[in-house]
Amino acid sequence: MTVTSSPSAAFAAIPAGWPLHDSSVRGFASDNYSGVHSEVLAALSAANGGHQVSYGEDEYTLRLASAIKALFGDAAESFPVFNGTGANVVSLQSLAPRWGAVICASTAHINVDENGAPERVGGLKLLSVPTEDGKLTPELIDREAWGWGDEHRAQPLAVSITQTTELGTRYSVAELKAITEHAHALGMKAHMDGARLANAAAGLGIPPRDFTTDAGIDILTFGGTKNGLMFGETVVALDQEAAGALRYLRKMDMQLASKMRFISAQFLALLEDGLWLRSAAHANAMAARLREAVEGLDGVELTQPTESNGVFAILPEGVADRLRQRFRFYDWDPARREVRWMCSFDTTEDDVDAFAAALREELGR
Repeated sequence: MTVTSSPSAAFAAIPAGWPLHDSSVRGFASDNYSGVHSEVLAALSAANGGHQVSYGEDEYTLRLASAIKALFGDAAESFPVFNGTGANVVSLQSLAPRWGAVICASTAHINVDENGAPERVGGLKLLSVPTEDGKLTPELIDREAWGWGDEHRAQPLAVSITQTTELGTRYSVAELKAITEHAHALGMKAHMDGARLANAAAGLGIPPRDFTTDAGIDILTFGGTKNGLMFGETVVALDQEAAGALRYLRKMDMQLASKMRFISAQFLALLEDGLWLRSAAHANAMAARLREAVEGLDGVELTQPTESNGVFAILPEGVADRLRQRFRFYDWDPARREVRWMCSFDTTEDDVDAFAAALREELGR
């Protein structure tokens, strides 16, 4: 059979009745709600022509490897994957055998929002520790860092930290170094869930190498989906033993993309002209604007510092449900009426101002 139509012709016509959604609807539920950055879409289109070798031997993935080294240092090896949960699972598996355990904050995404994947798929026990602000410390780690050599206890072999945390807080370089030095002294490795690593870099105002490679992190996930990508994250291995394991784990865990060029091309669009940092800085700025607009309102109690692109607050009874009829967002802790508002690369000042005005109206009822 001969195919006569060109690839571009297949995309020339938009189906009748599209788009299927109202593109004027805005929300503050998640930075995953946003669309794809126009520059990323352009990169996907540009990468689409012709044939490229599959499974990571394409020109885009090779170029991404160089870009990751430029950002994190010559020892860094990149492994593009489909999503954040997969990235965390393969990362943690590369650090510990099946009898290993991972110490993390009780609010960590791997503990709360991944449906047990690190334990069920990765085969690793999670040892969670309650924190006030989502951040671990050496003292908190010590609550679970014990029992080595005891065959009745999963062996604590890794520490997982999130930068920025699920509570929107951010580790300083000094805090990270204290954790990694403590973990390494105990024979443990350090993993960083960097789903919002770009927001941390923008907030800290320093290169990511300063709070990853140079701070002693052994492996990290570099998030893209929350920062304007259609899909995809990149695992960055700084530990060579972990990098060797990832060559096999990525396939075993169904995270090896055959058409990997389309993940890599998106990351190149983010990295090569600083789009990743500009987008994250904008999201952070919109969260700061939102905080400023609501922190003086009677009945609003802000519960965490706003150090990235999220704002956490407690609202009076009934306000959240009424406000959600106009702007979608999630409860964080329903028991105490705590909510979370997230900003993204495409949040506008008008979005923030409209939301704050709606909140003022609901508080006044």
